[in-house]
Amino acid sequence: MPMIMLYIISIIFISTPFLPATENPHWFFRTADFVRLQSIAIELICLGFLLYFGNFNAVFDIVLMSLLVIVILYQFQKVYKYSSLTKEKSKHGESEGSVSILAANVLQTNHEYDRFIAEVDHYDPDLVLIMESDKKWEDAMSVIENRYTYTVKIPKDNFYGMHLYSKNELFNITTQEQIEDGVPSIFFDYKINKSTNVFFACLHPAPPSPTENETSKERDAELMHTGKIIRERNIPTVVCGDMNDVVWSRTTRLFEKMTNMIDPRVGRGFFATYHAKYFFMRFPLDHLFHTQDLFVGKMKRTRFFGSDHFGMYYEIHSKKKIKTPKTQPLENEDNEKVEEILEMVQPH
Repeated sequence: MPMIMLYIISIIFISTPFLPATENPHWFFRTADFVRLQSIAIELICLGFLLYFGNFNAVFDIVLMSLLVIVILYQFQKVYKYSSLTKEKSKHGESEGSVSILAANVLQTNHEYDRFIAEVDHYDPDLVLIMESDKKWEDAMSVIENRYTYTVKIPKDNFYGMHLYSKNELFNITTQEQIEDGVPSIFFDYKINKSTNVFFACLHPAPPSPTENETSKERDAELMHTGKIIRERNIPTVVCGDMNDVVWSRTTRLFEKMTNMIDPRVGRGFFATYHAKYFFMRFPLDHLFHTQDLFVGKMKRTRFFGSDHFGMYYEIHSKKKIKTPKTQPLENEDNEKVEEILEMVQPH
């Protein structure tokens, strides 16, 4: 009986990692992307048990062991570059001005306001971005407004509120529900030095899940729509927020490719931010991407403050004498994929 259970578990974890490759947007097919780190661990355990208890004279056992090795290698190559085992992609240079941001999904039902405000005091960033913020969070955060005098407030009771606080003036502020009603994004320009503005896009698309959107169509479309905006502007840009997607997913990799942006976690570690309360079920869902004329110096995950997410703190620098590289045309296959994703929904 124990060996039968081992066989069943092994077969499940041999087959499910390939479900996202079908490109089916239903949450069932996308979930395997989120749990790649956890499934690698389970596959290694299954392989260990089979090596110890398996029958090396049985063809079925040998095939199962071989398939486990193949699927472990397949998953490892997807997540490897986001570990600290590779070289950093956000290459440092001579700084010509900087801006720091603390971004966090605070969880609407979390009322430990003081613990998060303590994180704001600890990092003392130039910008504070909070997501899942309602009117109660807005009222609680008012204590920092003597320092953060420039604000953008979108309180909502649907777990998609968003608030932005800044020590310095923000320019060209727009708020938009790009794809879904009730799911806002914030866009603005920030003067990082006398001659350079950085365009910020703050996002929090809804995830594919049994309790929210049945498919990833809306989330994927929001990333692609934002990517198109970035390609058109072709200026120093930062995209930040709770993307509700892992960095190694096909959609996020396509977003990086179409914008030519850099993920500063490459070479530094996974920085898994969700779920903050369960260390064995954590995924890197909160991201920051930047154009190649910028680099990220300090990058830290916050302490626990009562939310189901940790926050992320970044120090973003403008590279001296480096201009924004011109956006290159997408390959036909990638361009078709972007348009296919956007055609599934209608941007506002």
